[in-house]
Amino acid sequence: MINLFLFLSAVFLLTFVVGRLIEKIRVPWIFAALILGFLLAIHNPFVSITSSPAFNFLSQLGMYFLLFVIGFEIDLNKFKKQGKFIFKATFFIILLEALFGTLLVHFVFGYVWFISFVVALSFATVGEAVLIPILDEFGIVNTKLGQSIIGIGCLDDIIEIFTLILAIFLIGSGASVSHLNMAIILFSLFVLFALAFGLTKLKKEGRRFSFIDIEDLFLFVLFVLFLFLGIGEYAHATAIAALLSGIALKTFIPEKRLARVESEIRTMCYGFFAPLFFLWVGITMDVNYLVSYPLLILLVVGVSNGAKLLGSWIIGKKELGAKKSVLLGIGLSVRFSTSIIIIKILFENGLINLDLYSVIVASSIVFKFIIPVLFSNLLVRWRISKVR
Repeated sequence: MINLFLFLSAVFLLTFVVGRLIEKIRVPWIFAALILGFLLAIHNPFVSITSSPAFNFLSQLGMYFLLFVIGFEIDLNKFKKQGKFIFKATFFIILLEALFGTLLVHFVFGYVWFISFVVALSFATVGEAVLIPILDEFGIVNTKLGQSIIGIGCLDDIIEIFTLILAIFLIGSGASVSHLNMAIILFSLFVLFALAFGLTKLKKEGRRFSFIDIEDLFLFVLFVLFLFLGIGEYAHATAIAALLSGIALKTFIPEKRLARVESEIRTMCYGFFAPLFFLWVGITMDVNYLVSYPLLILLVVGVSNGAKLLGSWIIGKKELGAKKSVLLGIGLSVRFSTSIIIIKILFENGLINLDLYSVIVASSIVFKFIIPVLFSNLLVRWRISKVR
């Protein structure tokens, strides 16, 4: 019988091979792991491994490291420099999609309004990281369209944090008082935010880290991450803890060391932990439900993408023009790790059922494959690309 080490070796090899193939159609290689998980959801001869505590622990670490990296990439100062258009576009487009999504989840899947809103808001967020390589390849990063996509994607991180907090509130409100009372939850959250705020205010003290070895700095980064996770565990808030630790460390670590340590963290995250998380997400899907109700997936895709296109066209037609406003809506339709993480958290804590979870993850897969290809082709066809 295959053991965990051989299973992981096969996973990483197949992720590498399949990832190289899907990159040719401009789909990020990391989604090769999600595809493998989807295939294992159809038939899984390794149930004893994928349901083991060791595999689940590594997969959850993948989720936490992804959130940490996202937090590490957030630059709070940039939000102050965004133009009025990007501010208006961000909240109008995302809230419009959240409105349509809330109605869909409530009336089609039968969830209460608040949970419906949190779910809708989670898949209304933007995965701009998927499109940045495409924007760069076609030479439109510094154009108005490129900057709008990147700017809205950056401001969207605030909404992602807000959605995470809402998800954690739902989890905490349903926790048993005998295990974790509200006082402990509130105190833990207070300590988390106090630590994050404290690190952002200790930038001068952080300059001392300019002179230590990168290995020692890396150990310090891990110390802070796991300290935040440990405190967040008491409040069922490990997800927001991972995000906050990344935001705080980005401000605390000196700029001279920031790029180097960020490279090390991203390598560890995407090279080891993230593939296991996406594999885990794919495995937990209910394929039988997807085969039985494919129209629900198309409905979710249609409502979500339609709302983004409508919102982008309304808010961006005068500013960007008709074609570029359509491209803005298509580009903003792509979703990445944070939305999947939020849905996974809601599912693991019993706030949504397997049917809704499976449909949303499947719709995310559809977006990841269709959007980059469609976006790239339209850039060329409409002669917006600066690279011929």
